[in-house]
Amino acid sequence: MQIRFSLTIRSIRISSSSSSTGLFDLMKVKVAARHFSYRSLFHTILFLAFLLPFVFILTAVVTLEGVNKCSSLNCLGRRFGPKFLSGVDDSTRMVRELYRILNEVSFEEVSDRRKLPESFDEFLSEVKSQHYDGRTFAIRLKAMLENLDREAKKSRLLEQLHKHYAASAIPKGIYCLSLRLTDEYSSNAHARKQLPAPELLPVLYDNSYYHFVLSTDNILAASVVVSSTVKSFARPEKIVFHVITDKKTYAGMHSWFALNSVSPAIIEVKSVHQFDWLTRENVPVLEAIESHHGVLNHYHGDHVLGTNGTENPRVFASKLQARSPKYISILNHLRIYLPELFPNLNKVVFLDDDVVVQHDLSGLWDIDLMGMVNGAVETCRGKDDWVMTKHFRTYFNFSHPLIAQNLNPEECAWAYGMNIFDLSMWRKTNIREKYHHWVKENLKSNLTLWKLGTLPPALIAFQGHIHPIDPSWHLLGLGYQEKTDLNQVRHASVIHYNGQCKPWLEIGFKHLQPFWAKHVNYSNQFIRNCHILNPTVQIEMRT
Repeated sequence: MQIRFSLTIRSIRISSSSSSTGLFDLMKVKVAARHFSYRSLFHTILFLAFLLPFVFILTAVVTLEGVNKCSSLNCLGRRFGPKFLSGVDDSTRMVRELYRILNEVSFEEVSDRRKLPESFDEFLSEVKSQHYDGRTFAIRLKAMLENLDREAKKSRLLEQLHKHYAASAIPKGIYCLSLRLTDEYSSNAHARKQLPAPELLPVLYDNSYYHFVLSTDNILAASVVVSSTVKSFARPEKIVFHVITDKKTYAGMHSWFALNSVSPAIIEVKSVHQFDWLTRENVPVLEAIESHHGVLNHYHGDHVLGTNGTENPRVFASKLQARSPKYISILNHLRIYLPELFPNLNKVVFLDDDVVVQHDLSGLWDIDLMGMVNGAVETCRGKDDWVMTKHFRTYFNFSHPLIAQNLNPEECAWAYGMNIFDLSMWRKTNIREKYHHWVKENLKSNLTLWKLGTLPPALIAFQGHIHPIDPSWHLLGLGYQEKTDLNQVRHASVIHYNGQCKPWLEIGFKHLQPFWAKHVNYSNQFIRNCHILNPTVQIEMRT
């Protein structure tokens, strides 16, 4: 028998011989092929011999480095070792663990109310000194953040409260202006001259003129409304302004317009006591408002009482706005009596004292009111999500059955402050009686239907008598919306600083004040002597 191995060691050949048969029996056995050569095996062993010590070193470095901070060059072990060994580094595991702990404590009530850190440095120092574990760290962090949030909300509420007081107070310069002009009325015959001149008296009842009504005790604000209207009008000689004020301001208001002509426009200045119709018998609701104990407490009580640190600052601001003392003034309710105060006029435009007229308003008289009484801009449609989203639910308490049964919370609200009134149509309605009825109902319910103000009862009284006009006639919110679109401001016919931040106050928004200030004559001797400064000049002086 002969055994032969092939050179590649892939097979074994076995042969045998038999003399008797003379035949050869041949058998070939195949052996499994090898997958690598000896050289490959050698290289593999050599690579492992090099790699295993390196892995050992990396693992050791990871252990030695712990959780300390390190630079990119000094942390090769921690940066590459864990990824090579397990696919996840320590920082990833740490973040996951932190997420887990934070999620656990997020739903827990914080009971640890001992002195909390007031800054990040104090918090970090406390963590290091107390050697907090992860859970304690998360709980203290949550307590600190909740406390800071409470303090921030309290600060915002106090800011709104201070704004309320600032808005309710009379600025020293405006008070000075009223006193000086009142003194001028008593000592200067020119300040007492008849307004308008006797020969122009028939014009006060002439319906071919454009009649504006302004009711205010703010002389400076009245001057801006009148001068801006006259400057913007295409035919100023056809303007008649009826300025109504209270008894204490009448002399000063008369002096201002007697000494500062608005020619060619015609102006009339009257006090409420000069209207024969305006008596307590005809307007008993006003006496009820002024004497109601709830009203007195509402305006002169503690404005912070019942307010907590979690209340929304915007909601608190709107509540304070509703507590403005102007809402118990007869001047603010006067517009509901326009048909009786001006019995010979057919149409008037009523303007608030915190507006500025920028374009010709004669087009308001050309609007067909379609038999309606009040042409007004609706305030439930527009781009501004704060100013132009007002529905009845904004103003009324729909949890009260009287409100729920009579009003629709989704009904669109509209704006007071620039309105075209058809007095002829108004006289055919019961708007005034309806207004009185609902004001009395609110007093009976201890002010629970709405928080006073003249707009809520007007929204009810004028139901079915409103004709919507284009929003470009009247842009609102400049007294509480700091982010008002300046391009819209420039193009609006009337801009309205409704809200607390009036343009004549220190709290007025500086970028919106110039639209009002450019109509103030700062060179006037009375304004100079009372140190009423242009807001832009005040900013320059501070800087």
